[in-house]
Amino acid sequence: MSRLINKVALVTGASSGIGRATATLFAAEGAKVVVGARRQAELDSLVSEIEAAGGQAVALAGDVKSEAYAKALVDLAVARFGRLDVAFNNAGTLGEAGASTEVSEAGWNEALAINLTGSFLGAKHQIAQMQKNGGGSVIFTSTFVGHSFAFPGVAAYAASKSGLIGLTQALAAEFGPQGIRVNAILPGAVDTDMYRDMNNTAESQAFITNLHALKRVATPEELARSVLYLASDDSTFVTGTASLVDGGASITRT
Repeated sequence: MSRLINKVALVTGASSGIGRATATLFAAEGAKVVVGARRQAELDSLVSEIEAAGGQAVALAGDVKSEAYAKALVDLAVARFGRLDVAFNNAGTLGEAGASTEVSEAGWNEALAINLTGSFLGAKHQIAQMQKNGGGSVIFTSTFVGHSFAFPGVAAYAASKSGLIGLTQALAAEFGPQGIRVNAILPGAVDTDMYRDMNNTAESQAFITNLHALKRVATPEELARSVLYLASDDSTFVTGTASLVDGGASITRT
């Protein structure tokens, strides 16, 4: 059964990884999809892939740090498809890594601007449009890092992504009476470009793999299915949650 028939969905960070897998799945489940990221060529390829499979999609490249871009994505959804029902704010960055005593102010600010402020700006305009529809679902990509697990050298990433949990709860409480649900997923390790950049040796990847109860990392498609649940009417009584999709990393001590 197609779970997003007659829905219009927006996905940021859609050029690769979890975002691309989710946009593809949303379209396969019947949604009309607006995809955003910085890289136009990758977005065009995604749109072509969705259309070749019989779906409908449109792309707009830009920078999630820009409020004008956040508004333009919503405006595009309404102009092309008439409404907005689902928004997956997935765009993110690892940010400047290394000893926290050496992280620059600019590096810190950049991580917060993309991971936290960019998600807020997206939600600000998405929710304003969803209010006109009588409801919707907003989803953020947070992380288990800084929530149930800590690593040295990623303070900006952990802090900015953890901030999304507080944002999720605040927005869920504020807009729940209007039928707008807001949730966050907290992935464990996922085999994406960011994961490989952060873990670029066999030893590092083996260490990360062993942190998970399942003794493997996730595929982007596995995370996409969890996002689909939160986007669909299967989760109509779920809001304000920080949903661990972490392969058991939060409970593993072996």
